[in-house]
Amino acid sequence: MDGAATGMERLCPHLMTDVMEDNSSWTALSIDHIRISAFNFGIVSEDNDEGKEFLLSLDTVVPDDILERIFTFLPIVSMIRSTAVCKRWHDIIYSSRFLWTHMLPQRPWYFMFTSNESAAGYAYDPILRKWYDLELPCIDKSSCFVSSSCGLVCFMDNDSRNAISVSNPITKDCKRILEPPGAKFPDYSTIAIKVDRSSHNYTITLAKCKQVPEDYVRWDFSLYKYDSQSSSWVTAVEEVFIGWRGGDDSVICDGVLYCLIHSTGILGNIEPRHSIIMYDLIAGPSKASLMQSSIPAPCSLTCGRLLNLREKLVLVGGIAKQNRPDIIKGIGIWELHKKQWQEVGRMPHKLFQGFGEFDDVFASSGTDDLVYIQSYGATALLAFDTKQKQWKWSAKCPVSKRFPLQLFTGFCFEPRLDITT
Repeated sequence: MDGAATGMERLCPHLMTDVMEDNSSWTALSIDHIRISAFNFGIVSEDNDEGKEFLLSLDTVVPDDILERIFTFLPIVSMIRSTAVCKRWHDIIYSSRFLWTHMLPQRPWYFMFTSNESAAGYAYDPILRKWYDLELPCIDKSSCFVSSSCGLVCFMDNDSRNAISVSNPITKDCKRILEPPGAKFPDYSTIAIKVDRSSHNYTITLAKCKQVPEDYVRWDFSLYKYDSQSSSWVTAVEEVFIGWRGGDDSVICDGVLYCLIHSTGILGNIEPRHSIIMYDLIAGPSKASLMQSSIPAPCSLTCGRLLNLREKLVLVGGIAKQNRPDIIKGIGIWELHKKQWQEVGRMPHKLFQGFGEFDDVFASSGTDDLVYIQSYGATALLAFDTKQKQWKWSAKCPVSKRFPLQLFTGFCFEPRLDITT
């Protein structure tokens, strides 16, 4: 890598400055706009045989395959900026399959924004520890349901819950997809997206749950699946839950959809109050009901968030106090292995206190080996590396709290240039 880095430094010194600059606190860090170019085209001088100096552009002598290999060592921000250098670099970065399959691992970014405002906020890059000003395409309000996979983010409105869009936050590519079937204005709903890393086709699932009229026990649960190749929806499951209802969290892992469901308490004091239902998106419906194959949560939780970490289901949950299920005492992280939960991390109490007043519900998302956790009442962002078993605060977010009841939320996504809607 040293040789490649040296070549890149000669070719574009501003890139290497951006890659190697020290991590600074947010107070000393200006908010960079990732689409502003920060380059001067590099020219080198050499002596010819006659002793006369002539100018030579390295861009004319470095072949495409070498440039591709150089680009694979860059952080995503530097790669984005490189697209503004010239048309050749732009085309290589956007069209090279080799580049995106061989580049160094890019850690997921976290987008934080204020609720009930326009869908604009700041995206956090954990590699360079910087926040970037970013405006999301396709959505008008920040109050929406969100799911992400392999560079694409899926949004669903919080009003009718039938307006669904897919976008790449980095390239601003955006598409409004066909309105899903089923009843409008469900009591609970959840959306999930999964992108195939080879074909870049994607699947979206939408689960809706509505209480049966004048019935306090039964809830209608329906599941719909969208395929980007056919641009159409199909109804996958329709089932009635007794004593349980759907929730607002789901994720797709290795071809299986997992949805978090909640006990309504109508059938008595059920512990734990949360459970996971599964649906195989490849095999299709089975003879058994979704409730028959459900998996109880590992303990009593105030809330739960489902994550896909390297095609493994991970649950981030607020651990409830004994006999006080509405009060959170800590946060745990579990991974599902053959329908059994294994704890992979628990937030140290000192870090838990670092959030200040922590509500019983919170935001959490992640991908690869990184889990982000954020309190709705503050801009503090904590990350947990499941591989290194390390907890780390982000650089301070430039979003400021303007009034006591102001809420914040967020989600993570993979920054990519090669994925389109």
